[in-house]
Amino acid sequence: MNVNLLPKTPVIKDWLHEATIQLVGVGIGSAKLDAEIILAHTLRKSRTYLHAHGEQQLEPRQYEIASARLDLRLDRTPVAYIIGHKEFYGRLFRVTPATLIPRPESEALITLLKELAPKNLSLPGTPLQKLIDVGTGSGCLGITAKLELPELEVTLLDISRHALSVAERNATDLNAKVDVEQSDLLMKYPLQADFIIANLPYVDSSWERSPETNYEPELALFAPNDGLQLIFKLLRQIPSHLTTNGYVLLEADPRQHAAMIEAAKATGLRYNKTDGFIVAFQKS
Repeated sequence: MNVNLLPKTPVIKDWLHEATIQLVGVGIGSAKLDAEIILAHTLRKSRTYLHAHGEQQLEPRQYEIASARLDLRLDRTPVAYIIGHKEFYGRLFRVTPATLIPRPESEALITLLKELAPKNLSLPGTPLQKLIDVGTGSGCLGITAKLELPELEVTLLDISRHALSVAERNATDLNAKVDVEQSDLLMKYPLQADFIIANLPYVDSSWERSPETNYEPELALFAPNDGLQLIFKLLRQIPSHLTTNGYVLLEADPRQHAAMIEAAKATGLRYNKTDGFIVAFQKS
């Protein structure tokens, strides 16, 4: 075949323009950004590069891969699953369909943790403080906690072996020294911790939600009892696994916080504060 007869591939700016139109057409609000992320990942370049080289023609293989990834996004596959990672607290975390995709609202948990943690953690002679990340998924919360507060001894727990393998790889990639254990909530954790953090499944299946969540693992997303079953189960386990004056930081929808506060009170936990999706308790 005469190569001159092969269809010509588009230049960068034209591919981005057409991809954005298609994404807008299926109702994706972040269409332009998603198109840029997909093409930048395909070319292994930055988004800034795309804008500076808009007249550069795509190679046939680049065009084929970018278009296949665009098709996935048009089917509402989350961008994070397409490119294999998601930024959280300024760091890139690997994600797979075995893990929930880190959300920006979860970053408030880390900010609140740093506020509540003792200021003298790094001083010689200060007792070692333990933190457990329950239902760790990709490990974004526990690993970030370790990197932001290196003096903490951090353990990542999850019932899913597949999720834990992703968390272990993220810990290795980010040089975070954490322990990883398979456990149904706190069932297999024999110690007491100073901090317990968790972003457990809290979505009720009847809630209106984004089509993208259809691609996320049901085990990490949904819970019965208006989304509160696993949170209530964890709250009942916490008193025997938390030191006196220790803190619990949980993520949930704000409409669930009042019920969580009542349930925590029944276990002897004292409500501390709320920050967006995060609610904090302390053991008296």
